[in-house]
Amino acid sequence: MSDQILLSGIHGFGYHGLFEHERVNGQDFFVDLALTVDLGPASVSDSIDDTVNYAEITELVVSAITTEPVSLIEKLAGRIAEQILISHLKVVAVTVTVHKPQAPVAASIKDIAVAITRTR
Repeated sequence: MSDQILLSGIHGFGYHGLFEHERVNGQDFFVDLALTVDLGPASVSDSIDDTVNYAEITELVVSAITTEPVSLIEKLAGRIAEQILISHLKVVAVTVTVHKPQAPVAASIKDIAVAITRTR
């Protein structure tokens, strides 16, 4: 199946990281999603019941970013993917990319991100 719903740049302020200052001061996180969903029924019916409500998924992502800090963005990405697959049964697969643009590294860098794909 090649149908996808794409959401990019979902923003949240979170307290994830290995270092104490990340857990105390927090930083911006951004998440991109590629949801594999059969969009055929919705493309005919024009009904939200035949697709995935991306407003609900966006809220899920913001909640994951802003609550329950983790050490690694890999863990955050996995948590988001798992929650999407559990709560949205029409999603066959999901790719989650978590961006941490203010990651504490010694070099000047535009972004650090991880991407994971999970399927049913």
